[in-house]
Amino acid sequence: MNTFWIATIGTSVIAFALKLSGHSIPAHWLEHPIVQRINALIPIALLSALVGVQTFTEKNEILIDHRVAGVSVAVISLLLKAPFPIVVLSSAITSAAIYNWF
Repeated sequence: MNTFWIATIGTSVIAFALKLSGHSIPAHWLEHPIVQRINALIPIALLSALVGVQTFTEKNEILIDHRVAGVSVAVISLLLKAPFPIVVLSSAITSAAIYNWF
C-alpha cells in the first residue's frame, strides 16, 4: 500500500469520525442562539472565501482578469435585486465577452 492510499483511508476515517461526532452532539447545545447565529454565517463566509480565491488567484499568483468583471457585474446585479438567473447569466456573459475580446 502506497502513501496515497494511506492518506486517502486516513482522511476518510477522520471525515467519518467528524460526521459521527456531529450527530452525537446533544440537541440543547445546538439550540443556543450564538451557535445558531454562527452556523448561519459559516456557509456565507466559506463561499465568499472560495469566490475570492477563485476570482483573484491562479496557481500562486494574484491577478486581475475577466473573472473580476464577471464578479463585479454579479455584485451590481445583486445590489439591484435582480433574480438569480439574471445574476448568473449577466456575469457569465460579461466574463465571456471580456475574455474573448481582450
